[in-house]
Amino acid sequence: MITMDRQQTFEKIQQHVLVAVIRGDSPQQAVDTAKALLEGGVMGLEIALTTPGGVKAIEQAVREIGDQGIVGAGTVMDADSAKAVIDAGAAFVFAPNVNLDVIAAVNERDRVMVPGALTPTEIATAWAAGVDMVKLFPANHFGPKYIKDIHGPMPDVKITPTGGVDLTTIKAWLDAGAAALGVGSALVKKDLMRAGDWAGLTELARKYTQAVAEAR
Repeated sequence: MITMDRQQTFEKIQQHVLVAVIRGDSPQQAVDTAKALLEGGVMGLEIALTTPGGVKAIEQAVREIGDQGIVGAGTVMDADSAKAVIDAGAAFVFAPNVNLDVIAAVNERDRVMVPGALTPTEIATAWAAGVDMVKLFPANHFGPKYIKDIHGPMPDVKITPTGGVDLTTIKAWLDAGAAALGVGSALVKKDLMRAGDWAGLTELARKYTQAVAEAR
């Protein structure tokens, strides 16, 4: 159930910074992973549609923990998928690319939209389409200085890097002006997920939330 409006969701994501990218092998694994990360203090829980039954996983996660964390969808590649995840209760939609049809579908339903972009032209195109943030992807090939470079001509663009974010780089990304941080395999470890080591995921999540607190 969505209990926050778009602006409140956007502010909450920026407040808590971390958005975990969850790519499960099954809907239940994705939901259990989201619960473990939330227990460790990670509020942004992005369930990627590369997860088999991803829409079902989002719906279940929203139902079970949506009043505690911020459950959203990732790897949303077309407008129909955007509509489906929002109908399932996703509070935000992340995409790896700039698809104006996806952006329009999410804006129409008044949910937080974060498309992926890399070049200045892509970033400017996404921002002009009315998105809330732009996902810098893949960020690991460029590093934190790239955000500073982009903010030179485009100071108002909210940027969340994905790729290259781990415990050793959190401070550098935040110091460079990142509005939020997308964290994938460095936090959402496949071996822990497949072993059902939820306590291990929770402990790792606590390290990440502590790193954010110390970086601020």
